[in-house]
Amino acid sequence: MTQSWLNYHHLYYFKIIATEGSIAKASKTLRLGQPTLSAQLKLLEEVIGQKLFERQNRRLILTDAGRVALDYANEIFRLGSELLDTINQRPVQGRLDFHVGIIDTIPKHVSLELLNAAREISDCVVTVHEGKGSELLRDLRDHRLDLVLLNFAPPVSEASVLQSRKVARMPVVVCGSRKFIGLKKNFPDSLSGQPFIVPTPDSQLRHSLDHWLAIHDQKIDVIAEAQDTSLQKLMATRDMGLIVAATFAVEELIQDKELASIGTLNGVFEEYWAVAVDKKIPHPITQKLMKTLNLSA
Repeated sequence: MTQSWLNYHHLYYFKIIATEGSIAKASKTLRLGQPTLSAQLKLLEEVIGQKLFERQNRRLILTDAGRVALDYANEIFRLGSELLDTINQRPVQGRLDFHVGIIDTIPKHVSLELLNAAREISDCVVTVHEGKGSELLRDLRDHRLDLVLLNFAPPVSEASVLQSRKVARMPVVVCGSRKFIGLKKNFPDSLSGQPFIVPTPDSQLRHSLDHWLAIHDQKIDVIAEAQDTSLQKLMATRDMGLIVAATFAVEELIQDKELASIGTLNGVFEEYWAVAVDKKIPHPITQKLMKTLNLSA
């Protein structure tokens, strides 16, 4: 079978077309005729074997394959510039783009720790994408994200494609406003029948909580399910019920006496995982974070 070779001139033209949004605008930027650009784009699509654009309202919109190709093109030409700078001992020009996906059940201050860790490695522009784990993993596999932070380990079936590393393992506590302070006595039996704001069923912590309650034969009164941990904590400070959270996620509220720790759920932990796709040209920030990131407080 004949090996198809990528023409980097074609790839560069594609990158400019995608950036400008039309062949007409790209033609002016590149000072090339529109028929020439159209022909070069067609040749690139033939090599790749996929359509890279579709037309919508006179604009060229990237297909899924086009978005993947553009991510690679941006990285390839960024690395080319960095190669020249490095060989000629010049400082690397410009900021790196770093796209990180964070599952929407992770506390915001944990997300902030990740962003700070990325910026300590390199001066970069961080774009944060929040969503469900399955959506983020799909975008990671499609090279639309450079790193994903989850509160569960990725499926073993994807070990050949994804690399993962546990970056935090924290004890989990039950806490609530000061009106629930008396529940510390006789914990955990005191939890029976008490109002709880719990994570939604798609959360790993919810599964761990349900398992812990079953083992300890406790039946709680679930008054609300919330995905947003900030909302959970706000509801708890308003005396609405008890919540379960990683210790350092509620540490400041406990110190300020807005919440009180009722007891620790022995054997239950909140774990966070950094996940990256295994690729030939790793993002330099991703590469470093997968070796050094530690979110344990």
